[in-house]
Amino acid sequence: MNNKTIGTLQMMAAMLISGTIGWFVVYSGQPVIQLLFWRCVFGAATLVGVCALTGSLPGKLSLRQIGWAALGGVAIVLNWLLIFASFSRASISVAIAVYNTQPFMLIGLGAIFFSERITATKLTWLGIAFAGVLLIVQARPSAAAYAGPDTEYIVGVLMALGAAFFYAVAAIVTKKLGDMPPHLIALIHVCVGALMIAPFSDLTNLPTGYRVWADFVVMGAVYTGLVFALLYGAIQKLPTHSVGALSFLYPIVAMVVDFVAFDHRLKPLQLVGSAAILVAAAGMTLGWSLQRTKAFPQP
Repeated sequence: MNNKTIGTLQMMAAMLISGTIGWFVVYSGQPVIQLLFWRCVFGAATLVGVCALTGSLPGKLSLRQIGWAALGGVAIVLNWLLIFASFSRASISVAIAVYNTQPFMLIGLGAIFFSERITATKLTWLGIAFAGVLLIVQARPSAAAYAGPDTEYIVGVLMALGAAFFYAVAAIVTKKLGDMPPHLIALIHVCVGALMIAPFSDLTNLPTGYRVWADFVVMGAVYTGLVFALLYGAIQKLPTHSVGALSFLYPIVAMVVDFVAFDHRLKPLQLVGSAAILVAAAGMTLGWSLQRTKAFPQP
């Protein structure tokens, strides 16, 4: 197999695994703080091995590199906290749909920090995505799929928006790091995450059950270490437009899993809103044009 085929398979595997993380978080039944702490611990152990195998462990890092990477780690941990907490409040499908507004957060931050130009087409896609979010907020899930109060649902949607924002911050910070190996950046992120979350974790009464530790190991080794390795391996082999296109497997898989595992059925307005966000994000990421090309008669 050539590099492009291998990269495509790696990207598809990363997105398929990532799409089931909402189900895993809910199924595990573990407190979000505990789950995230051990995700960072076992994720760090896995990524140390990945960095060693890929030659990504450096001899020395500058204080500037460490500072930017640590800031990215803070942002990515806040991203995890908010998106995981949103699953039980707004359902996995709604949370993931709203979370996919992250490309637009990235555009705004890129304009602020890198003076990147915002075109009329990008603003149009942003307007479509914003309309999609409004439709989702207005349409509360059916009682059969969701039994929480309306305020909890809106809080869940806002948490998903916050998670998208912090993901965009982490992406901007990563861009600042230039040529630092991505596996090393991920390793620093999870190390910072472990330090951030440790004071809030219950480390005095460690679980004794095999299943609990298995959940922690899977979250760290599979959903963090393995997914990062597959994702970064794919990014190195594929053109940007292919990475962008294949990334939309993630929300599709998440919505299918939410329906199959929890029977969460989106209302018509939520379906329209989710579709608007995904189409707008795809259009912006893949550079779709909204202008019609004029056809000129042949001479």
